[in-house]
Amino acid sequence: MKTNKWLFGIVSLLFMFMLAACSNNSNEKSSDKSSNTAHESMDMGDMDHSGSGKVPEGLKKAENPTYKVGSQAIIKADHMEGMNGAEATIVGAYDTIAYAVTYTPTTGGEPVKNHKWVIQEEIKDAGDQTLEPGTKVTIEADHMDGMKGAAGTIDSAEKTTVYMVDYTPTTGGDKVTNHQWVTESELSAK
Repeated sequence: MKTNKWLFGIVSLLFMFMLAACSNNSNEKSSDKSSNTAHESMDMGDMDHSGSGKVPEGLKKAENPTYKVGSQAIIKADHMEGMNGAEATIVGAYDTIAYAVTYTPTTGGEPVKNHKWVIQEEIKDAGDQTLEPGTKVTIEADHMDGMKGAAGTIDSAEKTTVYMVDYTPTTGGDKVTNHQWVTESELSAK
């Protein structure tokens, strides 16, 4: 009888620890959702990456994009959880220069490394020439909390067609609309 009470007590204690751990994990995820700052330190799958569909001033529509507006393609990028392999509907296609950037969010926190993608028209005073890796910039994009007005550094540059896409994550969840940006090399024919 004494052994049963002892065993019941241990099992009850373990169960409480498991519940506490689950509860703590969901709090971390909701905290990540509100901060939206560092790719490495957050669960990107829980973030809402839908956009307004508004494009930066001066951005030119692609005259002859590989993937036409309204067509379907498969995403071959993993900017966020559930993106790679997802079926996308092309919402917009634009010719520009896409940059991977490292920046420190204006909301504080750790630097976001190698964020893909910020385009030429989303960088303050970028002009029309390709910016070299290492160039210090001010980001005008508003893709994530703390991005607009952030100081950053160009990691890489790619002259390409960028696409705004709608897709449903392969991991489930809500449809992402007007996601900015996926480059042409990150798409394949359906």
